[in-house]
Amino acid sequence: MHRVLWITEHYPPSQGGMAQSCDRIVRGLRGAGAEVDVVHLTRRSRPWGVAREHGGRLVTAPLGDDAEHALRRLWTTISAANLTGYSHVVAFGGVHAMLAAPVLSALLGAPLVTLLRGNDIDVGAFSMRRRGVLADALRASSRVCVVARSHAPLVRALVPDAAVSFVANGVDTGQWRVLPSERERGRAWREENVAPGRRTIGLIGQLKVKKGVGFFLEALAASRRTDAFHLLLVGEVEESVRERLAEGDVPHSFLPFLERYDLPAVYASCDLVALPSFYDGMPNVALEAAALGVPLVASDAGGLADVADDEIGFTFPAGDPHACRAAVDRAARAGAEELAKLGAAGAERIRRDFTPAAETAGYLAVLDETR
Repeated sequence: MHRVLWITEHYPPSQGGMAQSCDRIVRGLRGAGAEVDVVHLTRRSRPWGVAREHGGRLVTAPLGDDAEHALRRLWTTISAANLTGYSHVVAFGGVHAMLAAPVLSALLGAPLVTLLRGNDIDVGAFSMRRRGVLADALRASSRVCVVARSHAPLVRALVPDAAVSFVANGVDTGQWRVLPSERERGRAWREENVAPGRRTIGLIGQLKVKKGVGFFLEALAASRRTDAFHLLLVGEVEESVRERLAEGDVPHSFLPFLERYDLPAVYASCDLVALPSFYDGMPNVALEAAALGVPLVASDAGGLADVADDEIGFTFPAGDPHACRAAVDRAARAGAEELAKLGAAGAERIRRDFTPAAETAGYLAVLDETR
């Protein structure tokens, strides 16, 4: 049986897609019989502690104002609690997890597996602050797991002989669905906020620079299709984007950051969901929207290329303004029947290819291969 020490900065009650993914993967491995002890390097003010969870333990390790002290104290905590006998040490993204994991792997005599998320490699490879930590972790790893096939060349650019595996994110379509009440809420929101004849495009999540929202607005303006759409921006929006929208002629609405299970009604209000990222991992939003039958307007950045194509939406090469404009134009011209067909194809693809079971099997195979 696998016994894993899992080190992460992203775990509930932390918010965001990284914490959701971490929780999903850990639950999947525990459900498959692995014992997983999670070390949560939290930025919240919480007491140090070791507590039992179903399928393992939770070690709460607040980083506080002195991360180096916290990481050294973590080893003291592990030793005091006699947390030994691990088959693997796993680093799940984040600079502090990747800083600690190689040392703990050596001290515990267990192979290191590093799970990279989008920014870990996309930004880390070009960061003066993070690149050294990233490269050290990659060199120490028996296996590196990526959520986008296009990330493998970036990993090997830093560490040419790195062993890399692609394991896609998953979504449980048996649990992830729109209830009738949520569909009614989406319909009511549209009726109140969206002019008749306009389609709603959702931009959802932590809408950072890499997500290309400003780039998308430029493409929308250049397409001369601003009369066709209403934009719904949900989550953290940069002030420059707010200012641009305030000065433009694109109808739009803002909603605050929402927890995952508050989102089905939002997806139900959207005709399309846009992911115009310059670079990315495999965004949960792409899987969630497609699983609910919402067509995507998406670049081919990172894991988006592994999820989306023109069979489930309107795609374009990342950073290409002309191709993005053309994708917007195609979306504007598409009829209701075409959108429904794209949405149905997307839902079937996610149900078939991007399941939690497949995700768990992928990570179990990595653990099996790195004993």
